[in-house]
This record gives sequence, structure tokens and C-alpha cells, in this order.
Amino acid sequence: MSDPKAGPGRERDIVLVVDDSPDTLRLLTDAIEQGGSTVLVALDGEQALGIAQAITPDIVLMDAIMPGMDGFETTRRLKADPTLRHVPVIFMTGLADTEHVVQGLEAGGVDYVAKPIVPDELLARMRVHLANARAAQNTRAALDTAGRFLLASNGAGVILWATPQATRLLAGAAEPVDGRPALPAPVRAWLEAGATGPLGAAGDLPSEAGMRLQLSALGKVAEDEHLFRLTVDDTAGEEALLRQHFGLTAREADVLLWLVRGKSNRDIAAILDLSPRTVNKHLEVVFAKLGVENRASATFLVMKTLSES
Repeated sequence: MSDPKAGPGRERDIVLVVDDSPDTLRLLTDAIEQGGSTVLVALDGEQALGIAQAITPDIVLMDAIMPGMDGFETTRRLKADPTLRHVPVIFMTGLADTEHVVQGLEAGGVDYVAKPIVPDELLARMRVHLANARAAQNTRAALDTAGRFLLASNGAGVILWATPQATRLLAGAAEPVDGRPALPAPVRAWLEAGATGPLGAAGDLPSEAGMRLQLSALGKVAEDEHLFRLTVDDTAGEEALLRQHFGLTAREADVLLWLVRGKSNRDIAAILDLSPRTVNKHLEVVFAKLGVENRASATFLVMKTLSES
């Protein structure tokens, strides 16, 4: 939460409160505004979605049970929007409604508070989740800047999070599962089969003309969270030129292009989802086809060939 004493230059957090009870809205609005944040109010799920799409909140307080669209469905729709997926949702539920807690977490909520609400406890929970969300966003932005396009899915292939650039690149490849963006069917089948071994052809994603997207599995980072790297290759024309000029296979051309970009054999193995031993074997064949003996000579020859094309 923003500190109201931090000075006029400090931005105020935006809290979206979704509840159909005027008394609850009044209580929460007073407490949150005293804590230094800006409050947006929605009386139902449809209104909440409209507000969130117009003004992205920093956190959402969601009543579980409301007339019309309940809080669970509202949250699922919020999480289906790539621009809102990162926003933490805290559910508000009756003290005895323990089944709502499970539903809320499954819908994408990060926490819950029981009614009647204790404002100090709620503000403390909000501070924690705001800090966590901000740290996660900063980390993903930094990874994007460094060219590390990462994403994670659950075992069903539903996308849990992605760095900003990965989100943009996946827009044409993602498929809906239960109303939420998910990885393409071949990748989901790989996950359901146990997620063992390389993705292979299942990792070739549909993309714009002239651009190749390759998904590589990096392993599990939590009980139901699988981490992937998205590799972008917009040099399909260069690959075709090298294949034709030197008689290379598609994979050999891939390996050669990454070598020319200065990647080590180990880096190339990770990028192309190969073993280092396989990369070494590919390079032996490539060097023979190019008539060179080392990386420097291969790089010089390829750069000369591409510059003359």
C-alpha cells in the first residue's frame, strides 16, 4: 500500500472493491482510503470487468457470492485477460463458507479474508500481495529486457504467467481452456503424458510469416507449475540461404546461425532443446560442409555469405 506521508510524488495504489453490500463497501472504502490508496467500487461482476479493463487496478477485493456473475467467474474472466492476469485477487467470504476458499483459489485468487472483515488484517494482507505482485512484474520485465521470454503453465497447459514479450508473442498460438489462455494442444498432450523428454515438434508454435517460435521446457518449478522458454527466430530467410548455399539440413542451419550469434555450444543446446553432445556432432558435420576447421572460420564465412546475398 502507498504511504500517504511519502509525499506528493508517490503514486497511490488502485484497489478495486467488488461487493453488492453497501455496508461492506463503505467499511472497505474508508479503511483503504485512510491507508493511502485509491478505491474503485463495483457492485457486480460485469461492472468489475468493465472498470478493470478501463483502469487497471493494482489489487482486487472480490466478494465470493454476488447476484448474477459470482466472484469466482468474475475472477476467471479477469485472469483470462493477459493485461489483467498479474493483478492479485483477494476473496471475501463468509466465515463458515470454507468451500468458497477452495473455489476462489482455483479461480485464480491469491488469498481470502473472512467476513466480518477486520480492516487492519485486510490492509496487512493487501500490502504483502501488492509487494509480491510488484516484485514479480519487475522481474518479468527485466527478463524480457534481457531477451529471456519465459512463461509457466499448470499441468493442464493453462498459462499461469508470462513475461510481457512472451505474452505478446503467444497471442496467436494460445488456445482457450475453461475460459483461460492455454498452450497449444500438442504441448498440453505432452504435459498430460507426463512431461518427460524434449518437446520436439510439439514446441514449434504457429506464428507470423517469417518468424519462428520455439517452446522449450525448462522443468517444474513448483508442484503444478511448468516453466518454458520461448525462442524467437525471425531469420528464416537466412536459414534458407545457408541451407541452399552449403547444403545444410534445417537443424544444422539452426545450429550454425546460433554459433554465428556468438552462442556457446551449451547455450545452443539449451536454446534448441538438444544435448551438448548432439550440438557437437552437428557442428562437426557443418564444419565439414563449409570446409572450415573452427568456429571463427565458420563465422567469417557465414557473415561473408550473408552480406553478399
